[in-house]
Amino acid sequence: MVRMTLAVHPQLYSIHSFPPEDKLDPRVFQQPMFFIGKTQDELSVVVPAELALDSIEQEPDWRCLEVVGPLGFSMTGILASVSGTLAEAKISIFALSTFDTDYILVKKDKLELAIRSLKKSNYQIIHY
Repeated sequence: MVRMTLAVHPQLYSIHSFPPEDKLDPRVFQQPMFFIGKTQDELSVVVPAELALDSIEQEPDWRCLEVVGPLGFSMTGILASVSGTLAEAKISIFALSTFDTDYILVKKDKLELAIRSLKKSNYQIIHY
């Protein structure tokens, strides 16, 4: 039985860390896809890798797996199931959520292993 469909995005992404009081480069908001998370301690930004930002720290070379949605708020355990499958394969993730769905970033050199592991656990994988 197929559990869920994940779509592999073709782009490479970078994860940036900024001090929480920093103003973001306006080019961030022009990207086709970006994520911003801010707390009292940090400002994290995920953008396509080709956008160079002057951050205090950067993690390059991430690929994105999108849980094909939309997912209802009553659905439970989706991110736990995907991340558990990847954890069993010793694959580190960076997880993001939106109103409609979840996104799981994996390092580009672990993408093929992630796809194999997810398929073995009956996930359907498509490529955008």
